[in-house]
Amino acid sequence: MLSESIELVVVTPGKQQLRQSAKEVQLPGADGHLGVLPGHAPLITELGIGELSYHDMSGKESAHLAIIRGFAEVLGDRVTVLAETAEFAAEIDLARAEAALARAQKRLASGDSNIDWDRATVALQRALIRVQVARKYRGAPHSSP
Repeated sequence: MLSESIELVVVTPGKQQLRQSAKEVQLPGADGHLGVLPGHAPLITELGIGELSYHDMSGKESAHLAIIRGFAEVLGDRVTVLAETAEFAAEIDLARAEAALARAQKRLASGDSNIDWDRATVALQRALIRVQVARKYRGAPHSSP
């Protein structure tokens, strides 16, 4: 019999950010978003910079996290996310994230030939997803361990 839930575990170098039963998980893969339902085929994937979301067992959207790179292991009954950074919307300091976004945009627009473009682009993506998650889900309920 196929399980109706999947266990979602999100871990960063500093702590276990989340352990929750879910009906569905959406992950920011390195090459696009990945949807996971119970019984999904096993896989290991690289994560990019983006938003992780899931629906709890009631079917409501329970949490949205800004994910900054890492890996995910998907098994039929569990998704384990190992992320460099994973932040709930409520944990993001919106003013600080907006300031980082403005700095990253200014740096890229400067045309300075001494800029490390890869690093500057990642800084822009990181700031942008943090701002988007914080703005979009400010005040939304979230779970934490």
